[in-house]
Amino acid sequence: MLSSQELLKISVEAKKIILNVSTFIENEYGNVSKVAIEEKGLNDLVSYVDKTAEERLVAGLSEILPQATFVTEESTIENKISEYYWIIDPLDGTTNFLHGIPHFSISVALIYNEKPIIGIIHDVMRSECYVAVTKQGAFLNDEPIKVSQSQNILTSVLGMGFPYSQYGSMEKVAKALHYFLYKARGLRRMGSAALDLAYVAAGRLDGFYEVNLNAWDVAAGICIVKEAGGIVQDFSGKKNYLYGKEIIATNPNIEKELQGLVYDFYIDTENK
Repeated sequence: MLSSQELLKISVEAKKIILNVSTFIENEYGNVSKVAIEEKGLNDLVSYVDKTAEERLVAGLSEILPQATFVTEESTIENKISEYYWIIDPLDGTTNFLHGIPHFSISVALIYNEKPIIGIIHDVMRSECYVAVTKQGAFLNDEPIKVSQSQNILTSVLGMGFPYSQYGSMEKVAKALHYFLYKARGLRRMGSAALDLAYVAAGRLDGFYEVNLNAWDVAAGICIVKEAGGIVQDFSGKKNYLYGKEIIATNPNIEKELQGLVYDFYIDTENK
């Protein structure tokens, strides 16, 4: 594995590339015409901004770690898993971006043996950059961050998501939503899973859960939450969260309570 110093250097260079691409995205904000928008699937939008941003990220990251391959959302390069590979979401929150809602991000992670070892999430419109390198902590604009200290769901603000195309789990989503609306201090659905995870790491959200996510939605956030002292797991309390399409991220104090509740709503209901 690359040394800690090598990983730190790579993260610094990767951040520079991401900030440059962020400027491009910000300059295009509000300028994308309806005819330039494609629908990859039901309610799954993409534009030239996503694709161009991804191409620029791939080009830059290829120079700082030539042996690494890529897994990307828009597949502007062949997706290939190797010992080291980057997972890229060039614009997490595309629907927000295209509708003029200023809440979207760039999410980039370096993976080694299926574990995120560098995570970078950049909030384009707020100029907030979350960075983590394995065993070196998590940072927001170069200042250390830690997960919150909330003790239970009653005192927690939770982030969540619900399906926008695969509606088979909607009944479970609705039951969980109903419960947390009454039992949690607050519930947020903001449209960028990457930023939701970053907010958990920064202590802005006490916990987050969502189903039907892809690796590029969560890879960087996994690293950042863990380095900020948080817990990441799948709905069954196990470690199948990078490619398992489901994730829970919390501070250590509420992880058992939230995982147990989410399991009951989404998993155990199948056996009742």
